[in-house]
This record gives sequence, structure tokens and C-alpha cells, in this order.
Amino acid sequence: HGRIVVPGLDREIDDGSWQKLDETHPQFGLRELLRALGRERHDVADWPGGEGAAARRLLVSGLMRPAETSDAWSRPPASSLEHVTRVDCTTPHHEALTIALALRETLKDPGRTAALVTPDRDLACRVAAELRRWRVEVDDSAGSSLVDTPPAVLLRALVTAVDEGFAPVALLALLKHPLCTLGGERAALLDAVRRLDRKYLRGLKPPPGLGAIRARVAAAGNGDATDRDAVLALLDRLSEATAALVERMANDAGPRDLIDATVAAGERIAAADVLWSGAAGEALADALARQRAAWADSRMIRGGEWPALLAAMIEPESVRPAFGRHPRLAIWGPLEARLQRADLVVLGGLNEGIWPPAVETGPWLNRPMRKALGLPQPERRIGLSAHDFMTALSAERVLLTRAEREGGSPTVPSRWLARLDALFGYDPADKAAAPEYIQRGRRGLLAWADAIDRPDRYRPWARPRPRPPIAARPTTLPVSAIEQWRRDPYGLYARRILQLRRLDPLEADISAADRGSALHATLDEFLRRHPSGLLPPNALAEFETMAEEYLGELLISPTERAFWWPRVQRLARWLIGLENERRRAGVRLLASETDGMLVVGPAGRPLRIEARADRIDQLAPGTWEIIDYKTGRVPTREELQALFAPQLLLEAAMAQRGGFAKIAGKADSVRLAYWQANGLGDGGRVSEIDASDELVEAMMALVGKMAAHFARPDTAYSALPWPAYIPHFNDYAHLERAAEWSTAEAGAE
Repeated sequence: HGRIVVPGLDREIDDGSWQKLDETHPQFGLRELLRALGRERHDVADWPGGEGAAARRLLVSGLMRPAETSDAWSRPPASSLEHVTRVDCTTPHHEALTIALALRETLKDPGRTAALVTPDRDLACRVAAELRRWRVEVDDSAGSSLVDTPPAVLLRALVTAVDEGFAPVALLALLKHPLCTLGGERAALLDAVRRLDRKYLRGLKPPPGLGAIRARVAAAGNGDATDRDAVLALLDRLSEATAALVERMANDAGPRDLIDATVAAGERIAAADVLWSGAAGEALADALARQRAAWADSRMIRGGEWPALLAAMIEPESVRPAFGRHPRLAIWGPLEARLQRADLVVLGGLNEGIWPPAVETGPWLNRPMRKALGLPQPERRIGLSAHDFMTALSAERVLLTRAEREGGSPTVPSRWLARLDALFGYDPADKAAAPEYIQRGRRGLLAWADAIDRPDRYRPWARPRPRPPIAARPTTLPVSAIEQWRRDPYGLYARRILQLRRLDPLEADISAADRGSALHATLDEFLRRHPSGLLPPNALAEFETMAEEYLGELLISPTERAFWWPRVQRLARWLIGLENERRRAGVRLLASETDGMLVVGPAGRPLRIEARADRIDQLAPGTWEIIDYKTGRVPTREELQALFAPQLLLEAAMAQRGGFAKIAGKADSVRLAYWQANGLGDGGRVSEIDASDELVEAMMALVGKMAAHFARPDTAYSALPWPAYIPHFNDYAHLERAAEWSTAEAGAE
């Protein structure tokens, strides 16, 4: 003999509503079951001890009443929600923290249990992570995904690195993995990896293969022999460990051979007793063994398909540790929660699209087809979710949670929460009139969640104002640093005194600065070859040949070349036309890429300013023009007048004082111009600057005052003193913490 358990059967609902149930109703499946058995609701006996509170049963029954009989709704008694609490959190993180607090609070009472019930795996993982702040590991019925465990991540990083030809990002992801030792000490390995990262992998992406990285290391002039030897030894060990896998993935191979090669390489990168240890290692070994047997007779695949195939092989697998989980806390999916109990049940993720899930018809069968085949409609899933919800809501103590926003967008409360609001006549817009079960959550858990990470006292970070000793302050600056000094003294302090430099990114794209430097070099060589007279007939071809020499290595990608080379050609035509026009008018080249200097400031601590002018021409005897090539942004007239674009103004001062050593004499008057050599439109544009002698002298006076001011020990290198003139590119913004102190200062004002 056996028994049929009918969980969550609603015997409070009236017969009229019972007959009108549709597929979205939680009782629909049970009604169909009883009809198939030829039984009525009153034939089903109560499970011993499962009667529950009558008020809660009436509440759940009314909450799920069919829409056709909703006119029979009546407000349930307040006692029906006596042990129910609802918390509307702001974000998923806030919701996870609130749930974790509720679960942790349960543990203070000996013997009491608590469980989170949710179909939202992301929320479940967040709650498990939050509980770790109290060193509590919760038992998750779904386990953790094998594909995200350390051993699986190592093998995936390994095959990805091989597939991408050991590109810097993929290579470092493999070498910095916690299980990676390459048969040696972890500390020594990390030391070599950090040297490789900082000194040899930054900047442009090297060609594929470890050989190309070895060549870069061997050819690099920076670093000492110890660095090179350590890095080369590391690359040798990695090459030896992965040689067989590299060979397999370079050609078509069977999945079985690829599994063998991956396992062999993985055991050399991480010792076998480490890679396969623990629940995750054992599960991975078992999964790969089963996959190896299943792929015994299979077609060959391309090596580039192996990373995705390996991930697909292990993605469905999950891992559940055999021990180490708290015995009184659990995370259940709705399915696992159906026949389990806890003293506190938390129903999390109560938003539309999560609980209940979004209705999807699927790509193959529409609703008429499903009906013709006798298959349930997609809405049946809503009914099953509703049944899980009403069953869990019948627990002794219940906490209902949702997040009001996700990813910056507002969410829609679950339809069952909306029905609960309607039953009690609550308008969510009127928060002050919220029922007690909502107010209870605000006073308790929500207040705790808001306060747990808030310090008792908060002292905003002040604007940094370092005062280094006078001996550490620079006495020589390039003219390009004067603008940084003017706009952001702290940036000058970080770069010139602390000697901090931003690391180049890994696998960097060709930057505007790289292209600008190459074009500057092209123009300089072209002018040195043709310093005077009209340009030869083949000047255009000659310029393009030079540009190819300097820019060629920056335009390796066909996409880059297709985009940039036409701009270089337009620029060449424009420059050659402009050059011939100026030379016919009697303009004479005085110097290209020439160095200049001047001295300002107090006699006791003068400041030497050095510059390299892109080009200086003579328009007439005593009249010079200083030209600055620009491939990007040109300073505005307002910035020049406000003395926030000092470079050309200071170069003009150098010319008037004979500061360019390679040019005899000095200028009586100086004109300034930017040549926008960007290849846009006709190829470029000349922007002449209205810079009077008075403006040049004002710039000199300002720099002299700054030099004297910063020669005093009490003068600070303040961060961003001019909000209207902050740097266009700031490598030190994170050190300045501008977002923090600027908000505090604005509030103080």
C-alpha cells in the first residue's frame, strides 16, 4: 500500500472558484490530479501536524482567488500576517544583505532553523557571500557551478591562453591563478610573473606565441639581468608544460586527445594532488572521465573550438561539499522547498520575471500547436510557481523580500505581492500608510542592513595638499609640465616628485599619442631632407614612404590601416601644398624639433624650463612663427587668454630671449600657430593664435610667481584648484579622490 501526498491543497476556496481555475492558478494541477483520481477535496485528509494557522490558510486562499471571483475578496484579519515580514530593498546587494542578516539572527536561538527559498541563483550566491562576513557557510541545494570552481577555471584559462597564442591578458590569467605553480614555489613564481607583467607585457600586443614574448624580453633594454633571467626561466617552464597541448590545438584533433593533453598540461601547471583534490577537484576529474568515455568515437574538431567545448562539457555539473556547511541554514530552490520545513522561511527575489518567471513560448511550438499535441501551455509554469509561493507562505515565520531596482532600472513587484497589497488596501506610493507587516521590516531588518556598513562617524577625505621638502621639489621642468602644474599641482607632485607613472594597459590599442609621435617624426625627417626651396615633384610619394616607415608598425591591423592610411594621404597632400605655398611667399624654415630653455623664479632657487618646438619659421627678418603640430585637441582661445595653455606662450618667450641655442639671434616679434595635422577634411587646418607681447609677458610673470611661491616650504601642491580648468587627461584622479572631497566641499558651501 502507498499514499499520495497532495501538498498545499486549498480546502478553503469556494466551489465556484474551484471550478474556474485556469493554468496560472496554483491549485490547477491539484484539481486535475483529483479529477483523474475521481476524488474530491474533502476526501484528502490532513497530514498529522500540518494543520497550520487557520488565519494564514484563509489569507493564502484569498490571495490566490481567481480573477473571476475577485469580487468576493475581503480584508483578512491582521493576525494572518502576525509572523510575516516584508522588506522592499533598494538593490539586489541590499536584498542579499537583508536576507543574510535574517538568517544570521536565527542562529542566536539554539535549535532554530532558517532557509532562503528563491529561483534567483544570483541572489542565492550573493546571500552565501554575505554570510561569509560572519564565517558562516550555508548549504545551497543547487551547489556551486563546477565551471566556476578553481580547478575548472585553471583548465579553462589554460586552453584559452593556448588558443589565443598566449596573449598577455590570457597568459596572466593563467599564471596568476592560485593553483598555478609550474612545479615550483608559488612565491617565486608570482615574483617572476609580476616582473613579466610590469616590464615586458605592457603596451602593444605581441605576436602570437611564447616565442614572440621571449624575443621581446630578450630585446628589451629596460630591467636588469636578474629580471630577464627570471622571466625567461618562467617562460621556458610554461613552454615545456604546454608543448603537447599547443601542438594538439594547432591542428584538428579529437576531443578525447584534447582532454588528455589538457589534463597532462594542467597537472604540470598545478600539481596533480592539488588539481584533483577536494570536492571540486574530484567532481572535475569525474566529469572529464565521463566526457572522455563519451567522446571515444567522435569527429575531429578545430583547436579553436576546444575552449568553448570544454566549458560546455563541465558547465552543467555542480559541486556540493560533503561537509563544512552550517546545519541550521539552507538555500533551497522552489522545487527543493516543497517538502521541507524551517522555522524561518525567506522568500527572496519576489519580482516579475523571477518569481514568477517570464512566460516564454519557445522557438518551436506556438500555443495552438502545444494544445493540439496535448502539451501544457507556458502559463502552466506560473501556476507551479504560484503553488510553491503559497506553500512557502504558509510556513510558521516568513520573510518576503524584493529589490526595487536592478542594474539601475526599476523592477516590477511580483503579482502576488501586488495582490497582498490589494487585499489590505495598501497603495505602495503612500509609504506612511503601509501595513504593520511592512513597517515591521523597515524598523528591523531594513534598518539593520542600512546601518551595518555605516561607520559611527564619517570624516570626509580632505583635498590633498602635500608639502614636500624644498630639496625634493623640481628645479627643471619641461614646458609640457607647466600646464599640468597650472591646472593640477598635485599631478605634478605625483609625477615629478613621487615619480609615479601610470602603467601602460595590457594589449593596448594604438593610441593617439603613438600616431602623433610617428607623424611628428615623419614631418621632422621630411623637413630635414628639404629645408629650403620648393619641394621636388616626387615629394608626395617621398612623404608617404617616410610615413609608412614610422607608422607601418602601428597599422598592422587591416582595419587600422583601412581607417588611418587615407587620412595620412590627405594629410600629406595638404602639408605639401601648404609647404610650397609658404616657401613661394618667402617663409624660411629656421629649425625643426629644436630645443629651447629659459629661467624664471627667484635667484636663490631658479626654475629652468625646457622645451622642444615642433617647428620655427622666419616670416620676415626678426619675425618668427612657432608652430605646434596637433593631431588631437587644440587649446581654446579662452584657455590661452586665461594662461591655461602655456606651451606656445613660453616658447615665444624663449624665442624673444634667444633661448633656442641652434638658432642664431632672437626674435623681435613672434607669431604662434597650431597646425591640426589630423587628416580630416582637406587634410589639416592652420589655427593662428592672437598672442600679443603682453600675453607672453603675462605668462612669464605668472610662471615666475608660481616658481617663487612653490619655493616656499609651506606651499602645498593642491589638487585641482581650478574646477573650470581641470586636466583633460588625469592619470592621478584616483589618488586625488576628487569625487569624495569635491562633494564634501560642495556640501560645506
